[in-house]
Amino acid sequence: MDLVIARNPDQGSSLPFLLRLPIEGGLVFRTSGTWPRTKALFCYPVPADEWPTDPDVVERVALRSCVRRGAAIDLVLDRSRESRSQIVFTKARGRDIVFWQSPRTRKQARPQVRTPTARAAGLAELTIIVDSHERYAYKFPGRQITTVTRPLTCGDYGLVDEDRLVASVERKSLSDLVSSLTNGTLRFAMAELAAIPRAAVVVEDRYSSVFKGGWVRPAVVADGLAELQVRYPNVPIVFCETRALAEEWTYRFLAASHQWVEDDAAARERMIPNPSAGATNLVETGPGPTEPTTAQVRAWARATGVAVPDRGKLRPEVWAAWREAHPGSGDV
Repeated sequence: MDLVIARNPDQGSSLPFLLRLPIEGGLVFRTSGTWPRTKALFCYPVPADEWPTDPDVVERVALRSCVRRGAAIDLVLDRSRESRSQIVFTKARGRDIVFWQSPRTRKQARPQVRTPTARAAGLAELTIIVDSHERYAYKFPGRQITTVTRPLTCGDYGLVDEDRLVASVERKSLSDLVSSLTNGTLRFAMAELAAIPRAAVVVEDRYSSVFKGGWVRPAVVADGLAELQVRYPNVPIVFCETRALAEEWTYRFLAASHQWVEDDAAARERMIPNPSAGATNLVETGPGPTEPTTAQVRAWARATGVAVPDRGKLRPEVWAAWREAHPGSGDV
């Protein structure tokens, strides 16, 4: 008696997998994933004969139990992790629907809010670097975002300017937060994040959940988080209740960091890589010649009739024109 997951041969379907359960003569569902790890998965029931004769099997797991109990089918898989789940038959807006959920997704907070659709910081586009070691990475759906996967020296999501890491976000589930705090790896991660200009740790849960843990004393976790926040005040630890809200917060934090980099040109020019600490450790140099900000040069250009965009970097010829009009002000 096995639970079998195969690829949906209908490539035009938005549900790329087929799930087959050995109950009631064989139940087959189309679904969007292979396990409800971070959210409940929508399932669409189909006739049993839709199961292909030669399926492209992705996963086959023996079942210890597969029992229907009212409006749900309880599944217990023969493996040590991710072993329990439910197929739930319910109604939404008058329609029959089916969800596949695990204990984690069932207990997940439901804030009943919709995230805003407005672009963060008014940016038309944004490039976010996703660490190549990140599992189940954020997709940022509905956003004008380009994601590039490559190794990051610290954090899971970063913003790079001129090959320098200027902002980074470390993502944590509650279990990962607690385990990394107790084994000491979170302290090293915080130290690395503190070495770049803008950084944060985002947690996909409520702070109140810290006090519901069973394997570590809640006071130990709370004290450890407080001690890290005092030691590294420039790296906030933000609890965002759900994965979706943590994803939204990450997007807006990195967008705001991008705008800071664009607007604070003078500060950016004074930051240079510290050879002894690596390219991500930016340090302030001593006082230099007075330099204009991008906003000041933009205002000067408009006053002199030079066309410039409302946001973003200025063209090199605009900076050249400003230097020519202000000799002796130092290189920009």
